[in-house]
Amino acid sequence: MDTNISLLMNMSAGNPMNVSMRAQSASAGHIVLDVFSYLMLAVTFILGVLGNGLVIWVAGFRMARTVTTISYLNLAIADFCFTSTLPFLIVSKAMGGQWPFGWFMCKFIYTIVDINLFGSVFLIAVIALDRCICVLHPVWAQNHRTVSLAKKVIIGTWICAFLLTLPVIIRVTTVPNSPEPGKTACTFDFSPWTTDPVEKKKVAITMRTIRGIIRFIIGFSTPMSIVAVCYGLIATKMHSQGLIKSSRPLRVLSFVVAAFFLCWCPYQIVALIVTIRIGERLNRMAQGIKIAVNVTSSVAFFNSCLNPLLYVFMGQNFRERLIQSLPASLERALSEDSAQTNDTGINLDNNSSLPSEDNVQAK
Repeated sequence: MDTNISLLMNMSAGNPMNVSMRAQSASAGHIVLDVFSYLMLAVTFILGVLGNGLVIWVAGFRMARTVTTISYLNLAIADFCFTSTLPFLIVSKAMGGQWPFGWFMCKFIYTIVDINLFGSVFLIAVIALDRCICVLHPVWAQNHRTVSLAKKVIIGTWICAFLLTLPVIIRVTTVPNSPEPGKTACTFDFSPWTTDPVEKKKVAITMRTIRGIIRFIIGFSTPMSIVAVCYGLIATKMHSQGLIKSSRPLRVLSFVVAAFFLCWCPYQIVALIVTIRIGERLNRMAQGIKIAVNVTSSVAFFNSCLNPLLYVFMGQNFRERLIQSLPASLERALSEDSAQTNDTGINLDNNSSLPSEDNVQAK
C-alpha cells in the first residue's frame, strides 16, 4: 500500500531525477527543432531568391506576354519579395524577438511579408480557376481569355491582398519590449490611444482573434477550397473522357498543389490554435506552442522556394533536360500550349515536360 501511494505521488509530483532528465531531453529537442527552423529559413532564402529570380527573368524578359506567363511571373514576384525579407526575420528571431532595424523597416518588412503571402495564395486560386475554365469551357476561353483580362484579374488579386494587409500597414510598429527594458519589438499596437494595460490587452485579444480567423478563412481555407473544387471538376471531366490515367500533367500539378497544402496546413492549424488561446499567448506563450509556431512557419515559408524547382524538375525527360539550359527549360515550362482549346481543354502529350497552358497550375 505504501509503495502504491509512493508511485502515485511520484506520478503526480514527479521524481526529481526523472523530471531533471525529462527537462534536459525536452531542452535538447527544442534546440534541435530551433536549429532546424533556422536552417529551413536560410535554405528558403537562398533557393527562393535565386529560383524565383530566375523565373522572373525568364517569364518577364525572355518570353512573350501570355496569360500563363503573366500568372507565373506574378507568383514568382510574390515569392521573391517574401523570401527577400527572410534575413530580417532571421535576425529578429535570433535576437529573441528584438527588432534592431527601426520603425520604418518594421512596418515595411511586415507589410511586404503579409501582402505577398496573401497575394501568393490568391494567385494560386486564380491560376487553378483559369485552368478549370480552360478545361470545362474551351470555346469561351478561346474567345474571351485574353492577356488584358488576365492583367485585370491579377491586379484585382493584388488589391485584395493589399486591403487585407491594411491592419499591418496601420497598426504594426515598434514598441518597448517589456521583458527587456531599453529594447524594442516589432508588433501590433491596436490601442495607441490608451496606456491602460487592461484595456490594451482586451483590445489586442479581440483584434488578434478577428485577424487570426480572417487569415485562416480568407488566407487559406477559401483559396484551398477553390483549388480543390477546380481539380475535382477537371478530374471529373477527364474521367468522363476516359483520360484520367493518361494525364501525366495532371499528376504533376497534383503534386504541386499537394506541396503547397502540406507545407501550409500544419502552420495554419497551429496558428488557429494560437488564435483560440490568444489570451495565454499575450501573457506568455507556452514553450511547446512557441516551438510549434517556429517549426511549422519555417516549413510553410519553404513552399516559397519550391515552385521553380517543381516547374523544372517534375516534368518528363528531366534527365535529358538537365543537361540543357535551365532558362530554356523554364521557358518551355511556362509557355502557352497551342492546343489550349481542344475539345477537352487538356494537353495529354506524354512528352510534355511541365505544366502547359491547358493543365491546371497551382503553387
